[in-house]
Amino acid sequence: MEELLFVIPANSKKEEIIETLKAHPEIMYVSLVGIDLAGNDTDEKIPMRVFLKDIDDFYSGRAVQTDGSSVVLSGIATLNNAKVDMPIDSSVNWFVDYNFENYDEKTGLPVGTLRIPAFLIHEGRRVDSRSVLADTLTFVKKELLDIFHNHPKVSGLEHIDCSKIKDISFTSATELEFWVKTPLSHVHVDEMFASQVMQEQYWQRTHGIVRTALEQTVKRLDDYGLKVEMGHKEVGGIKAQMDKGGNMTSVCEQIEVDWRFDDALQAADNELLARTIIKQTFRLNGLEVSFKAKPMIGVAGNGEHTHIGLAAIMEDGSFVNLFAPKEMKADFMSAVGYGAIMGLLKNYEVINPFVSATNDSLNRLKPGFEAPVCIVTSLGHTPDIPSRNRTILAGLVRDVTNPAATRFELRACNPYTDTYLVLAAIYSAVLDGVRYAITKTTKELLAELSKEAGDDAGYLEKDRAYRSEEDVFEDYTADERNRLFGAPPATVWDNLSALDKYPEKRNAITSAGAFTDPIIEAFKEGALTRWKTELIARIIPENRDIVRAAKEIKSEYVTDQDAYNWNKINELRYYLAKDSIDEKSLFTLLINALNEGDYEMASGLQVEMYDRIEELKSLYDAYVKNII
Repeated sequence: MEELLFVIPANSKKEEIIETLKAHPEIMYVSLVGIDLAGNDTDEKIPMRVFLKDIDDFYSGRAVQTDGSSVVLSGIATLNNAKVDMPIDSSVNWFVDYNFENYDEKTGLPVGTLRIPAFLIHEGRRVDSRSVLADTLTFVKKELLDIFHNHPKVSGLEHIDCSKIKDISFTSATELEFWVKTPLSHVHVDEMFASQVMQEQYWQRTHGIVRTALEQTVKRLDDYGLKVEMGHKEVGGIKAQMDKGGNMTSVCEQIEVDWRFDDALQAADNELLARTIIKQTFRLNGLEVSFKAKPMIGVAGNGEHTHIGLAAIMEDGSFVNLFAPKEMKADFMSAVGYGAIMGLLKNYEVINPFVSATNDSLNRLKPGFEAPVCIVTSLGHTPDIPSRNRTILAGLVRDVTNPAATRFELRACNPYTDTYLVLAAIYSAVLDGVRYAITKTTKELLAELSKEAGDDAGYLEKDRAYRSEEDVFEDYTADERNRLFGAPPATVWDNLSALDKYPEKRNAITSAGAFTDPIIEAFKEGALTRWKTELIARIIPENRDIVRAAKEIKSEYVTDQDAYNWNKINELRYYLAKDSIDEKSLFTLLINALNEGDYEMASGLQVEMYDRIEELKSLYDAYVKNII
């Protein structure tokens, strides 16, 4: 497939684009990719002849409009004011999406669709996720340049004159995890959990169609210029079986694919492409892919660790990592690095709603699965021994022999996190922290970041601790974690409420002007609608099925223990699902609270429902195992 065109590079000239597309008649369609405030991407099929004829209109946004009331722009694009323009973004790469199930008769090549990243404009204002990130980076860059030009000497960056910084580079990368299975495969969770505990899968050799699909995926992503660094099996999964014909069946494995960092906006676009290519490639091999954060309760979920970097481009053209100190074995970070992580941690309560905005995402963030549950970082015990503490929220990643690799890894994201909004919130928080740290020494900042809960601090909160080199899951009780690092949100409502509960932190991420109040309120409204709808239409019915499936087992050998167990189970079944005239079940109370807009009550009832369902499953499992 060497004759295929996969990428039109960023900032290509119109004339060159037209010439290239005419030379590739297999590319028959154009699709403008706008990202709504839930991270959903638009897709359509515009004939290539229309695009080439009206290319100037596409650049200006006059060529394509969409119905903004049909995507997540809640309260912005309404039914009586829904028109949204879609100007294209020429500052990033354009990718060609090939349909390998549909070949062009004339060329003998798969039919391609040129996917062009775009912005969404409503009443003259940019209102989409891509715009929020692009506009945030523009603002943060300007502010950082002003800070550095006013403070030429920064602690930890003594090797450069910050007044000679010409430009700022925001670098990011994501690590994408996903589950792969053969269609209609069902595997017992206990078997999956046992395999995970016994570490039978992590980095093990792939076989058969999984190996083929993974190798094809790596090759395909490289064709698009993502520069894949690794593809490997993750912790979850079980060994597949083989039928009499030598075909693999009952595949259920977890895979991770990582690729090279890029500019923050391009990195978010790359992630969107990677999800599409992975799903298409595995499907062509007869495999299903799930990017859900927690597709199976009780086994490892899918994370998407997000890496954040910051670099300076000097007047002489050299590239300097602004997080890395002059002496890598003497300091963990520069003052800029300390400011960045302190800004992220201090303001994380208002970043977290963008990280975890669904029931699924919060299901993953539970102790015991290497998913972070509290706001804390790790640096390492000493600067010359980098940390790889996997139990914290955001860790410092560094290589003492390679300062350019210094960055932070946020471990809470999942494959459906809106990376555009998360990066915008993070870099806004980074700016907030750098403003404080720019005049401090690295020694002062290390002391503040390492403070005990209750110690006074100039920037961080007095009653909180922010650094731990211990295992956060094993070395602290739940009460200790909540007291030291803050209690994690239990529900979507609980998480979104932080945007109103912490106005000063909200101000920190809205200072760039891209996260406007209408944008934030639209995001909240969309997330709450999905939360409410999923609970009523999916989660409660699924739990009702669990209640119905817990039936009394008739046996001639029933003991008093069996009778006791069944009585407890039945009481719990009635409490969860059975209404009377005078008393409503927990399911009904939750549905009523959601429909009446009493989200605080609904949030508490959701937590109770989860606890009671787990109790029911545990009781019923013990009951069944005791029946002969």
